[in-house]
Amino acid sequence: MLSDTNVALGVTGSIAAVKTVELAHELRRRGASVRAVTTPSAAGIVHPWALQFATGHATVSEITGAVEHVDLCGREGWADVLLIAPATANTVGKVAAAVDDTPVTTCATTALGTGVPVVIAPAMHEPMYDHPGVLDAIERVESWGVDFVDPRIEEGKAKIASEETIVTATARATTPATLADRHVVVTSGATTESIDPVRALSNRASGRTGRAVARACYVRGATVTLVHDGPEVPYADVRRVESAAEMLDAARSAVAGDDGRPADALVSAAAISDFTVETAADKIRSGESLTLELVPTSKLLDTIRDARPDLTMVGFKVETSGDDDAMVERARDLQERVGLAFVVANDATAMGGSETRAILVHEEDTETYAGSKAGLGGRVAAELATALD
Repeated sequence: MLSDTNVALGVTGSIAAVKTVELAHELRRRGASVRAVTTPSAAGIVHPWALQFATGHATVSEITGAVEHVDLCGREGWADVLLIAPATANTVGKVAAAVDDTPVTTCATTALGTGVPVVIAPAMHEPMYDHPGVLDAIERVESWGVDFVDPRIEEGKAKIASEETIVTATARATTPATLADRHVVVTSGATTESIDPVRALSNRASGRTGRAVARACYVRGATVTLVHDGPEVPYADVRRVESAAEMLDAARSAVAGDDGRPADALVSAAAISDFTVETAADKIRSGESLTLELVPTSKLLDTIRDARPDLTMVGFKVETSGDDDAMVERARDLQERVGLAFVVANDATAMGGSETRAILVHEEDTETYAGSKAGLGGRVAAELATALD
């Protein structure tokens, strides 16, 4: 997600600076190269040596005759993005006023003057975050195209956002916005059909691929609605569902634009139950044989296609044969029946893991992918952008 991206990490004097060592590690795990810049106050919270260890580069703790701010954020500078995390109220105000009296604010002034993307993750006590002057400063800096990563308001504090949120915002700031102004609906994970109040029928889908697709679409500039039975995520409007019927209803509403914005595309990555059962009102007693009558569920892709004949749609097809030719054949059957832009075919053995092997099946050609599900999400988002172009 951040492969070959150079991140200048500005660290200021918030206690949240203790989290920047792990943040630097996470940025590097996502493919970025990182160089840290600190204010004098930050150096009293996290030692420059700790940041040097985390980044693999010497920490910039003062501006010298080597003009470190120009080397990092100048017109021919090293950095692809300046990420200030955490940013104190003091630093946000200085950035807004073009006051550059610390290495971090000097880098910010330079970056804004040269067009280097800037991402700011504030962290402070909640009353400071609510101060009219701080809010005005944030609004002013945002008007210059700076991306702010909203803090978590907890225990009277505006705590720094999660590493996942910050890394995703950094990727969005540095990735070509090929899906800008697009609304993409993504279905993900398993659905569950209740047998009684304690028992259910489901499958082994983890939802990793669907979440990866949603995140990759957001990184490329899209507004994303994620329909799944999973956690809240920082990159999408989440619609929580459980059953196949609930997923269909939620997807249909999101595609239609129940929030005022109809979808430009649907990516159905969920492993939706093909059958449901009538739910017993009370727990079914054990000890005796039981026969369940399975009733077919409505096909989400077919139903959405009937409602939106013009919608760009992507489907996923899971098979157990292990035969590539058979998977491609089944995928093409689905593509032709529903009129899909392309289909992602994969083997059921990938369910639950972080790695996968899939075949992207287009009308006339195929592409085999092997690697992480995060990487597959990126490929699907890139192909979707091409389909929408």
